[in-house]
Amino acid sequence: MAASELYTKSARVWIPDAEEVWKSAELTKDYKNDDASLQLLLEDGANIEYKLDKKIKNLPYLRNPDILVGENDLTALSYLHEPAVLHNLKVRFIDSKLIYTYCGIVLVAINPYETLPIYGTDIINAYSGQNMGDMDPHIFAVAEEAYKQMARDERNQSIIVSGESGAGKTVSAKYAMRYFATVSGSASEANVEEKVLASNPIMEAIGNAKTTRNDNSSRFGKYIEIGFDSRYRIIGANMRTYLLEKSRVVFQADEERNYHIFYQLCASSHLPEFKALRLSSANDFLYTRQGRSPVIDGVDDTKELCTTRNAFTLLGINESYQMGLFQVLAAILHLGNVEIKDKDSDSSLIPPNNRHLTAFCELVGVTYQDMAQWLCHRKLKTATETYIKPLPRLQATNARDALSKHIYAKLFNWIVEHVNKALITNVKQHSFIGVLDIYGFETFEINSFEQFCINYANEKLQQQFNMHVFKLEQEEYMKEQIPWTLIDFYDNQPCINLIEAKMGILDLLDEECKMPKGSDDSWAQKLYNTHLKTCSLFEKPRMSNRAFIIQHFADKVEYQCEGFLEKNKDTVNEEQINVLKASKFDLLVELFQDELKATSPTGQVPGTGGRTRLSIKPGKSRETSSKEHKKTVGCQFRNSLQMLMETLNATTPHYVRCIKPNDFKLAFSFDPKRAVQQLRACGVLETIRISAAGFPSRWTYQEFFSRYRVLMKQKDVLPDKKLTCRNVLEKLVQDKDKYQFGKTKIFFRAGQVAYLEKLRADKLRVACIRIQKTIRCWLARKKYLRMRSAAITIQRFTRGYQARCLAKFLRRTQAATIIQKYQRMVVERKRYRQKQAAALAMQTILRAYLARQKYKALLREHKAVIIQKRIRGWLARCWYKRCLHSIVYLQCCIRRMKARRELKKLKIEARSVEHFKKLNKGMENKIMQLQRKVDDQHKENRVISEKLIGLETSYGAESERLRGELNRLRGVEEDAKNKANQVTSLLEELERLKRELTVTQQEKKTIEDWAQTYRDEMEKMVSELKDQNGLLKKDKDDLNRLIQEQSQQMTEKMARAITQETQQLVTDLNEERSRYQNLLTEHLRLEEKYDDLKEEIALSSNVSKPGHRRTDSTHSSNESEYTYNSEYTELEEGSRASEDVTRGIDTSLTLKLQKRLTELEQEKQSLRDELENKEEQFQRARARDDAEFKKARGAELEYESLKRQELESENKKLKHDLAEMRRSLLGDAATAAGAPGSPAYNVLLDQLNASCEELEVRKEEVLILRSQLVSQKEAMHHKDEKETMTEPSIFVEDVSKLKDADELKQAYIGLKDTNRSPRFMRQPLEVSDLLSRLRSAAPDFHKLNEDGELWLVNQGLKETIRLLEHQLQTQRRGYDNEVEALRGELQNVKEENNRQQQLLAQNLQLPPEARIEASLQHEITRLTNENLDLMEQLEKQDRTIRKLKKQLKVYSKRIGEMGAGQTEGQTSPGQMVEEPIHPVNIPRREKDFQGMLEYKKEDELKLVKNLILELKPRGVAVNLIPGLPAYILFMCLRHADYVNDDQKVRTLLTSTINSIKKILKKRGDDFETVSFWLANTCRFLHCLKQYSGDEAFMKHNTTRQNEHSLSNFDLAEYRQVISDLAIQIYQQLIKCMENILQPMIVSGMLEHETIQGVSGVKPTGLRKRTSSIADEGTYTLDSILRQLSTFHSIMCQHGTDPELIKQVVKQQFYIIGAVTLNNLLLRKDMCSWSKGMQIRYNVSQLEEWLRDKGLMTCGAKETLEPLIQAAQLLQVKKKTDEDAEAICSMCHALTTAQIVKVLNLYTPVNEFEERVSVAFIRTIQTRLRDRCESPQLLMDTKMIYPVTFPFNPSSLALETIQIPSSLNLGFLTRV
Repeated sequence: MAASELYTKSARVWIPDAEEVWKSAELTKDYKNDDASLQLLLEDGANIEYKLDKKIKNLPYLRNPDILVGENDLTALSYLHEPAVLHNLKVRFIDSKLIYTYCGIVLVAINPYETLPIYGTDIINAYSGQNMGDMDPHIFAVAEEAYKQMARDERNQSIIVSGESGAGKTVSAKYAMRYFATVSGSASEANVEEKVLASNPIMEAIGNAKTTRNDNSSRFGKYIEIGFDSRYRIIGANMRTYLLEKSRVVFQADEERNYHIFYQLCASSHLPEFKALRLSSANDFLYTRQGRSPVIDGVDDTKELCTTRNAFTLLGINESYQMGLFQVLAAILHLGNVEIKDKDSDSSLIPPNNRHLTAFCELVGVTYQDMAQWLCHRKLKTATETYIKPLPRLQATNARDALSKHIYAKLFNWIVEHVNKALITNVKQHSFIGVLDIYGFETFEINSFEQFCINYANEKLQQQFNMHVFKLEQEEYMKEQIPWTLIDFYDNQPCINLIEAKMGILDLLDEECKMPKGSDDSWAQKLYNTHLKTCSLFEKPRMSNRAFIIQHFADKVEYQCEGFLEKNKDTVNEEQINVLKASKFDLLVELFQDELKATSPTGQVPGTGGRTRLSIKPGKSRETSSKEHKKTVGCQFRNSLQMLMETLNATTPHYVRCIKPNDFKLAFSFDPKRAVQQLRACGVLETIRISAAGFPSRWTYQEFFSRYRVLMKQKDVLPDKKLTCRNVLEKLVQDKDKYQFGKTKIFFRAGQVAYLEKLRADKLRVACIRIQKTIRCWLARKKYLRMRSAAITIQRFTRGYQARCLAKFLRRTQAATIIQKYQRMVVERKRYRQKQAAALAMQTILRAYLARQKYKALLREHKAVIIQKRIRGWLARCWYKRCLHSIVYLQCCIRRMKARRELKKLKIEARSVEHFKKLNKGMENKIMQLQRKVDDQHKENRVISEKLIGLETSYGAESERLRGELNRLRGVEEDAKNKANQVTSLLEELERLKRELTVTQQEKKTIEDWAQTYRDEMEKMVSELKDQNGLLKKDKDDLNRLIQEQSQQMTEKMARAITQETQQLVTDLNEERSRYQNLLTEHLRLEEKYDDLKEEIALSSNVSKPGHRRTDSTHSSNESEYTYNSEYTELEEGSRASEDVTRGIDTSLTLKLQKRLTELEQEKQSLRDELENKEEQFQRARARDDAEFKKARGAELEYESLKRQELESENKKLKHDLAEMRRSLLGDAATAAGAPGSPAYNVLLDQLNASCEELEVRKEEVLILRSQLVSQKEAMHHKDEKETMTEPSIFVEDVSKLKDADELKQAYIGLKDTNRSPRFMRQPLEVSDLLSRLRSAAPDFHKLNEDGELWLVNQGLKETIRLLEHQLQTQRRGYDNEVEALRGELQNVKEENNRQQQLLAQNLQLPPEARIEASLQHEITRLTNENLDLMEQLEKQDRTIRKLKKQLKVYSKRIGEMGAGQTEGQTSPGQMVEEPIHPVNIPRREKDFQGMLEYKKEDELKLVKNLILELKPRGVAVNLIPGLPAYILFMCLRHADYVNDDQKVRTLLTSTINSIKKILKKRGDDFETVSFWLANTCRFLHCLKQYSGDEAFMKHNTTRQNEHSLSNFDLAEYRQVISDLAIQIYQQLIKCMENILQPMIVSGMLEHETIQGVSGVKPTGLRKRTSSIADEGTYTLDSILRQLSTFHSIMCQHGTDPELIKQVVKQQFYIIGAVTLNNLLLRKDMCSWSKGMQIRYNVSQLEEWLRDKGLMTCGAKETLEPLIQAAQLLQVKKKTDEDAEAICSMCHALTTAQIVKVLNLYTPVNEFEERVSVAFIRTIQTRLRDRCESPQLLMDTKMIYPVTFPFNPSSLALETIQIPSSLNLGFLTRV
C-alpha cells in the first residue's frame, strides 16, 4: 500500500536520537509523496521538522499499535525493526518486570540484577509438559521444548546460551540444567541429577571471578552434555571447557578479583584443617590483592567454601583429595609472593630462606634449592651442547607467573576430568541435551588474543545461527506450500575464512610462532601484506603499525598485535616442570603425568594464551603423537571449535541470548545504548531482519476469522472459513504480494497486520461512535422526558402549594380574629379575676384577723372562767372537807360521851341484886314464856351475830379504807402546806425565768439571722457539690463505660487469641497429619522401589532352581506401621549369583535412603525446634496466667478464711441438729416414729426447711462476698485513676472503707444478717434497680446508701467481669489441656518416627543378607515382647474375671435369699394351694445365622483371589450391595475370632492388605478400581470399629449387632494399619483423578470460549500454540463437568462415605483452581478483561454443579476463591487510589506477588482497553507491604489435603447378607 495511507496525521513513528537511540514522535499533518520533510510532535511537546532524503525516501520507522506493545514474541509485532524491538523489550522489562522475551526461535533474557521468585519447583512443574507457545517466555519453556523434542523426534538437542560478561549466561545455563534434573529424575538411585547440579558450585569456584561487569563472571566456556536413557531419565553428564582465562591467576585489573577459590581459602584460613596451608588474609598475597577488591558485597566466602567442599564430596572427591587440591592452590598463592631480585643486569636471584618459597616447596614436596635455581635460570639446548643461562629479573618473574598459570590450568583440567568421571555412568546413553555456556561478542578499548578467539567463536556460532534461522523459515514456507524466494541475509563466511582459512590470520600466526626470531611486528606486517588489499573485512589503523581491524558481524574491532605470539605459544620452563614431576606430592605428580614435552614452544594443551581450551574425553590415550602436543593455542582452539560446531549441527539448537541492561548492576534499569549494542552483537536483530524480509506475521484461518470478523459483512461469511478469509483479504488488501495463503495459515508481510488492525480499530471506532450516538440520543431523550415530567410535577405541586397557601392565609385570618376575640376576653376576664381575687384575699385576711382576735379574747375569758371554776371548786371542797371533818369529830365525841354514860349505868345495874329481884318478881309464872322467848332470842341472836360479824368485817374494811384516805389527805395537806411555802420561791423563779426568756429571745433572733446566712451559704455549697457530684457521676459513668469497653475488648482479644490458637492448633494438626500421610506415601514409594529392585534381581539372576518360592510381604502393626514377613526358599547358588547385582543396586538405594533419612532428621529437628518454641510460648503464657492468678488469689484468701469460719460454725450447728435429730429418733422407738406428724418427722422436716433456707442464704452470701473481694482487686488496679478525682463520691468512700480484714468481716456479717432478714428475703436486691437508683439525683445518695446498696451495685458489676474472666480462664485451661494432648500425640509420633529412622539406618548399614536377618530378628523380638505383654494383660484379665465371678456368685446368692424371703413374706398360708398344671407344646427353635463365614485354611488364597484379585468392580457396584467384599471379609474375620484362631486372623488380614496393594499396583491408573477399593477399605475399617466392643463405637448399634462384636482379639493396631492403607488408596485416587483432569483444566477453564464472542484473539508470533497434543482444543467446561459427574457417580455407586466424597470433591476443585490460576499467572495472553468474564462464568458453572450435587458445604467453593479473586482483579477498575484500596480489600486470598503479577500481565485485547500504569502497581505494592505471607508465586498443585475417615456405622445386619453365586465363594460356610 502507498506510504500516504500509512503516514497520515496522528501516525506515530520512530526517529533516531543520540541519547535514547530511538525516540517516539507523532505526525501533525499527512505525508504526501513529494514532501521533503515531516512535521513531527515529540512526546515532550516539542515540534520538529524531520528532513527526508529525496533519493532514498528515508521515511522513519512506524510504531506498532499499542495493542501489540509488550508482546511475548517480537515476531508478533507488525512492524519488525530495531526501535520496535528495543521498545518492546523496554516495556516488558521496566513496566511489566518480565525479563524473558521470545524473538522467533531465540529467547532474549535480560539480567534483572535482582533475585526473582520465578525459578522454584512450582514454576518448573507449571512449565513441565506445556507447549512453548502456551506459557509466557521463560528459560524453563526453552528447556521443556528441548526435552520434549528429544523425546518426540528422537534427536539430540542443544541449548546455546551466549552473551557478554554480566549478562547472566551462567545463571541461565544453571537453571536449564536444574529444570532437566527436576522433571526427568534419574534412571538410577545414585542421585545423578544432584551431581549434575553439584558440578555448578565447583566450576564457579575454580572458573568464575569478579570483573568490573559481573560479580560472578565465567572466565571460561563450557558445554555440558546431559545424558538420558531410553525412558528419558538422566543417567549422567559430560563437560567440555573452552578458553580458561589463565592470565587472571597472576593479574587482575582494578575492582576485579582472582578466581573465587583463592578468596574462599583465605577466608577459611582460621579453620584447623587449613593451618598447614599457612594462609592468611587475601590482601597478603600478590595474586589476590592486585584488584584491590577482595570482598563481594553479600557473599560469604567461608560459606561458599563449605558449599564447594560439599559438592566435592557429593561428586566422590574425598577429603584427602580435597585437601590436596587446596594445598596446590595455596602453593600457587605462596609462589606469587616469591620475591625475585636483581643480581645484575642479566641475572637475578631469590634471597635465601624466602618464607613463601619455603612454604611453596613444602606444600608441593620439592627441594628449595632446585626450585630457587630454575626460577632464575633456564637450560638452552643446541645440537652439540646444553648450557644454563641466567634470567633477568623481569624474565624470571614472567617465568614464575607462567608456572603459576600452568599449575592452575593443570589443576583445572584435573578437576574437570574427575567431575566428568563422577557424572559418567555405565548405562547406555540413548540421547543427550547439551547446554553451551559461552562468552558473547566482546570489544574493549584494548583487544588482544583472548578477544580475538572469543569473537572468532561467535562468528562461527552466528553463522550456524543464521543458517538455522534461514532453514526454519524455508521449512515453514515449504510446509505451508507457498512460493518463496531466496532471502538475503548477512553471511559471515568471508570473515571466518579471513580467520581460519589457509594463509588466514591463525595460519600466519602459527607460522610466525615457528620462526626462530618471530615477533608481533613481523606478524603484523605479514597480515598487512596478505589481506589488506585482498579482503574488504580487514583494515589497518591509520595511526598504528602494530594493530589490525576486522569487520565482524556485530561491529568493527581493533586488535593490538602485542602479546599474540607469546600467548599463542604459552612457553613454560622445562626444568621447572621436571622439578614438579619429581615431587613427593602424589597429586602434583598426577597433574603432570601426561606432560611429555611441556617446554616445547607449542607444547601447552588447551590453549593457555590467557584462556585455554580443555577437551575432556575419557578415552583419550597417552600414545598421542608429539605433534599433537605441539599445536598452538589458536590451532587447538580452532579444532575444538570445529568439534563443537559439528556437535551443534548434529543436534537441534535452541538459543538463549542474555542481555546486560546497564553497566552499573542496577536492578531493572535499562540503558538503550548498551541494549542495542548487544542486540546487534547477539544476532537478535539479524533474526528480526530475516523474519521481516519474508512473511513475519502468520495467522491460522480460525484466528484470522475470529479477529477480523468485524471487517466482514454478513454475506461474506461462508461455511468454509478458509474461503471466507481469502475473499475478505482480497477486498481489504489490494496488493497480493503483501500476503500468501498457506495450507493452514495466512502469511503477511511486515506492516500488514498493523494495517488490518488500523482497519479493525477504525471499524470498531465507527461502530462505537454510532453506538455512542444512539445511546446519547436515548439518554438525552430520557433526560428530556424526565425533565418534562419533572417540570409538570413541579408546576402541579407549585400551584397546589399556592392554593394551599391562600386557603391557609384565609384560615389564619379568620383564626386570628377569633383568637383576638378570645384573647381580649381572656385578658379582661383575667384582669377581673385578679381584682376579685385581690379583694377576696383582702377580705379573707381582714376577717380572719378579726376572727382570730375575737377567738383569742373568748379563749382568754374561757380559760379565766375555767381557772376560777377550778379554784373555787377547790376552795369549796377544802372548806367542805374541813366542815365535814369537824362535824364528824364532834359527833364522835358526843356519842362517845353518851356511850360511856350508858355503860356506866348498865354496870351499876348489873351489880345490884335487888334490881334483879325486882326484875324476877312474879316471873316464875312466866318462865316457860321466857324460856320460849329465850329460844327465840337465841335464834335471833345467832342471826344477828352473823349479821354483826358481816358488819364488823365490812366495817373493818371501811375503817381501813377511811384510815388510808385519811392518811392520804394528811399527805395532801402537808404537800399543800409545802407548796404554799414554795409559792414565793416560785414567783421569784418566775421573774428570773422571764428575764432569761427575754435574753433568750434576743439570742434566738441573732441565731436565726446567722442560720439564714448559713442556710444561704449551704445552699450555694450544695449546688456546687451537686455540680461536682454530676461531674463525678459523669466521670464515673465514663470510667465504667471505659472499664466495660476494656473488658469487652479484653474478652474479644482473648476470644480472638483463643480462636487463633485453636486455628493454629488445627493447622498444626493438619500439617502433622499431612506430614504423616506424606511419609506413608514415601514409604509406599520406597516399598514399591524395593519390590522392583527385588524383581530386577530375580530377573538378572540366571540361576533358577525348582525349590524357589517367594511370598508376598505380610503386614503387622504392633509398633511399626508395616512389618514384612517374607518367606524365601532360595538356594545358596542363586543368592551368590545375584549378590553382585544386589550390592550394586543396594548401594544406590542406600544413598537414596540415606538422603531421605537426612531429610527426615532435619524435619525432625525443625519439628523439635518448633515444639520447643511452642513450649516456651506456652510457659510464658502460663507464667502470665499464674501472675494474674496470684493477684486475684490475694483477694480470695480473706474469703477463704471467712468461709472456713462460717463453715465451722455451720458444722457445729449441723452437729447440734444431728444430735437433736438422733435424740428425737431414739426417743420414739415405735414403728410409726418416722411417719408424717411424728416428732421425729417434724424435727427432720423443720431442719430440712432450715437447711434449704440456709443454703439459699449461703448462695447469696457467697456471690456478694466474692463481689466484695473482687472489688478490692479492681480498686487497687484503678487506684491511680481514682486519685485524680478531687472530691471522691460517697460510693468510692464506702468502697475504700472496706480495705482491712476486720471491716471486711463486719461487712460480711452485716450482709449475712441483712440477707437473713425477712425484708431482704422477701425483696432480693436487683442490680438493675440499684443502677436506676444510682443514676438518680445526688441528694438521694445518703438514702440510697443506707444499706450499702451503691457498693453492692459496683460489686455486682465487677462480679460479672470476674465471672467472665473465670470462664475465659476455664476455656484457656481447656485449650491448654487440648494442646498438651496434641503435643503428647505429636511426641509419640516423633518417637515412633525416630525409632523407625534408627531401625532403617541400622538396617541400611548392613549387607543384604544380614539386613534380612536383622529384620527377621527385630520382628521376632518385637513379637516376643508383644506376646509377653499380651500374656500379662491376659493374666490380669483372668484374675479380674475370677474375682468378678466370685462377686457375682455372692450377689446371686443374696438376691436369691432376698427373693425367697420376699416370696415367703408375701405368700400367706391360705394361698399355698396347688393349682393344676396344663401341658404346653414347646416348638423346637431353628438355628439362626450368626453373621459369620467359615472357610478352611487352604481356601484362604482362593478367597483372596476371587474376592479381591479377580473381582470386577463394575459388576459388583451395579448388581450388589455397596461394600459387599468388605462385609464378607469381616464375616470371615469374625469366625476366626469366634474360634480364637490368632494365626488365621493374622494371615487373613495380611493377605487382604497385600492383595489390595497388589491390585492397586496393577490397576492403579483405573479410577473405578481405586474408588471401589477405597470404599471397601473404609467399610472394612468401619466394621472393625463398629464390632470392636468399644463403647464409643457401639452407640448406634442394635442389640443384635452388639452381640456380633469381636470377643477374643483387640484389632486396634490393625485398624491403624488399614487406616494407613486407606490413606494410600486415597492418595492414589487423587493422583489418578489429577491425571485425568489435568489435560482438561487449562483448555476448559481458560482457552475455550464458553461465552462466544467475548474474547478476542491477538496476533501471535512464531511461538504460537502448537498441536503437540492431538486432542487439544476438544476439552470444554462441559467436559470437566461431565468428568466430575462421572467421578461422583462412581463413588456413590461404590458406597463411598459421604464425608469422604466431600473431601475428594474439595481436592478436585483445589486442583482445578490451582492449575487454572498458575496458568493464568504464567500466560500474558490470558490476562484480559474478557478472560476474567469467561473465568467467572466457568466458576459459576462449577458452583452450580456443587449445588446440584448437594456439596456446597464441603469446602470446595472456598478452594476456588483465589481464582475468583484473580478473575475479579482482571475486571475491576485499575486507576485511582480508591480502586487500589478496593483491590487490596477484595484480593485477600491472593498473595502480593500474585496480585502484582496479574497487574503486570494485564494486556488489553482491544485498543479501547487501557494498560495498568506502573504507578498504580507501585501503589498496590505499598499498600500490601505489611502483609505477612509466603513470597511463593504459584499455588502448589501437588498439595493434597490431609484426609480423615469419620466413623460411619452400617445399619445392615450381618446375618441378612447373602453371597451371590457370581463371586464363586461356594466354599464359604454360613455359621
